[in-house]
Amino acid sequence: MIGTQLIDDYARNISDEKQQSVISGSAAGTNKRYQVLHKDYPDPDALRKLAASIKDHTLHHLGDYLAKAEQALVSRGVNVHFASTDEDARQTILSILQGHGVTQLTKSKSMAAEEIHLNPFLIENGVECLESDLGEFIIQLDGDEPSHIVKPIIHKNRREIAETFLREGIAADYNDDPETITRRARVYLRKKYMQAQAGITGANFVCADTGRLALITNEGNSRFGMAPVGVHIALVGIEKIIPQEKDLAVFLNLLSRSATGQQLTVYTEFINGRKSANQPDGPEHMHVVFMDNGRTDVLASNCKEILRCIRCGACQNVCPVYRQASGHAYRSTYGGPVGAVLSPILFGSRFPELADLPKASSLCGACNEVCPVDIPIPDLLLRLRDKAHREHIHSPAAIPMSPFAVLATSPSLWRTAMTMSKAMNHLPIQVAPIKPLQDWLGQRTLPDSHGGDFRKWMKNRKPVHKS
Repeated sequence: MIGTQLIDDYARNISDEKQQSVISGSAAGTNKRYQVLHKDYPDPDALRKLAASIKDHTLHHLGDYLAKAEQALVSRGVNVHFASTDEDARQTILSILQGHGVTQLTKSKSMAAEEIHLNPFLIENGVECLESDLGEFIIQLDGDEPSHIVKPIIHKNRREIAETFLREGIAADYNDDPETITRRARVYLRKKYMQAQAGITGANFVCADTGRLALITNEGNSRFGMAPVGVHIALVGIEKIIPQEKDLAVFLNLLSRSATGQQLTVYTEFINGRKSANQPDGPEHMHVVFMDNGRTDVLASNCKEILRCIRCGACQNVCPVYRQASGHAYRSTYGGPVGAVLSPILFGSRFPELADLPKASSLCGACNEVCPVDIPIPDLLLRLRDKAHREHIHSPAAIPMSPFAVLATSPSLWRTAMTMSKAMNHLPIQVAPIKPLQDWLGQRTLPDSHGGDFRKWMKNRKPVHKS
């Protein structure tokens, strides 16, 4: 959990500098995605519907494909583990590391690892765990949390990063030139790679037919992290399974274009297993930890489509609420529209206060339009809102809508309200008849009412007769 403030409160208090970083970073991603996807494909919608159908088929037969993937991985000399909960996953990884005598490791970017707060757990248990993705490395130095699925430091600017490097001794002097920042991080991390005894990664996809893992990065840090170490551990959510290797042709083309506006990421790696006898370097031991951690609960819910997600961040980039509030406002590992659906189901039994997240949406539908696997996010948000209503879970910032329903379904009351609407322009907030309404109005500036004349005009208008 990142924080406790409601989204409205967090967005109200966010600094102009941070908000501008999020707005500019997310808008750039949306624009690049649109240009590349529509330039390369005459009908991108057909491609994403194909991806959705592959994902739905896999989820419908997930048990079978997990068993098939396990068999294929074992045949490649990989040790396969299954973790039901976050605690199971953490303890499994710690046990593997202790079994191999590992005290230092590097880790590439993994939302699954963020989800279970793996880094602090390993550090508390005597394992030095260093993030090697540049954005995640900066997050770790600052004791911060990622605020975007793909761009973890979208909320930071280069001046803040330069100050962090100076404070932490990564740099001897202040320099906010992006190339200099990157070069200094590279120099610092390179020696850490060589000192590490293990590498931890996630996996973007696991092919059930061959057991091959696909890792998608732009920095090559996962490749560098695995080359000198003896042990490789991949932490993978069970929904990352795809049926066949040939399905990668669909997902890789959609993922890169949707995430960063690239035709293909700089590094697309296919991990076949542990080092073979004719390879000069690489891990001699490989472990894959398949993690549930609430995913079967999601699969059993009426929002199972959210498990199609391939973690591209396109819905975050386009969302007007996310742009104003940033990912930290969602108080969970997953921010934006995907987090507003996934977090209340994935973590809801442990953190019921996340039930308000589905209301953090204007339901404009942009998230569905950009989703590469065609997740109907607005529909899922409405289902979760209905679930919260039926279970009598109400956001502290929300006002009851039942009085409005009575007003809107009674013509005589509605006419009276419209007649009096202009008077509201001159009344202070304190006279609002209901305290929740006072609180709600106290956080919002409503436009002046200019209505109330339509019925008068309609009554007095002269009909037009056409000859």
